Amino acid sequence: MHRKSTALNRDSYIKGFKSFLQLEKSLSPNSVDAYVHDVEKLVQFLQLHHKDEKLDEIDLNVLQDFLSWIHELGMTATSQARILSGLKAFFKFLVLEDVLTINPTDLLESPKTSRKLPDTLSVAEIEQLFSAIDVSTAEGTRNKAIVEIMYSCGLRVTELTELKISNIYTDVEFIRVIGKGNKERLVPIGSSALRYIQIYQESIRCHISPKKNCEDILFLNRRGGNLSRVMIFYIIKALADKSGFNKNIHPHTLRHSFATHLVEGGADLRAVQEMLGHESISTTEIYTHLDREFLRDTLHRFHPRYK
Repeated sequence: MHRKSTALNRDSYIKGFKSFLQLEKSLSPNSVDAYVHDVEKLVQFLQLHHKDEKLDEIDLNVLQDFLSWIHELGMTATSQARILSGLKAFFKFLVLEDVLTINPTDLLESPKTSRKLPDTLSVAEIEQLFSAIDVSTAEGTRNKAIVEIMYSCGLRVTELTELKISNIYTDVEFIRVIGKGNKERLVPIGSSALRYIQIYQESIRCHISPKKNCEDILFLNRRGGNLSRVMIFYIIKALADKSGFNKNIHPHTLRHSFATHLVEGGADLRAVQEMLGHESISTTEIYTHLDREFLRDTLHRFHPRYK
């Protein structure tokens, strides 16, 4: 038996786990919610199949049953692995809190996942997307700046919506980005993106009264508040539809395209890792697979032995 406590107040420990992620791990609200949802999925499973089992009584067999259950629900191996990651964090927290002496997830193997190459846009398609923006409207002028900066800097959606005016260093052409886990990084920004940011600020944003705590936020909605993540998805989706792309285009596509075009152009992988804010180089290495396809295609097209 690996328990120290005889009973566990489920809600109080989930609440404690949430505070731990927010305060000690400094995770973003989206990451915190994802981890908590992972634990709630386990709770739902216990209520359906192991009603007498408490969270502090769970062993390896129960967790294996849980993974089989979410697999049968049709979840991909990637989703299963992500949920398992959340549960490992939760049980590690319970060990830190002295609720458990042994972490039951230590011996649990993560489902084998294959790296799926993300959809990207070619340089010509990026130009096509830009051309679809109607800059004669206030909204279009703002959206032009948004798309320019997302592709120029490879930003995540939350990094874009929370970008501050005070973190744009026009003189040296860099921006300060607050990434996952509140980690800061400096990213170069192109002159084209800076030009459209200036146009947006001088012709559109100056006429909007920012809400409280939004005074320093660059991109605002008509009411002066933060743009939501959903709004960014809507903007990109509408532009993709207008451009007639037969691909699954979303905001992250611009980030993937940013990285792919850099790697295809011969950029150092460590530099790309730094600009994307990846903690591990292995995350960035996914783009080398795309690069290999590019190189293979080049050989087939131009090398005399491949023709």
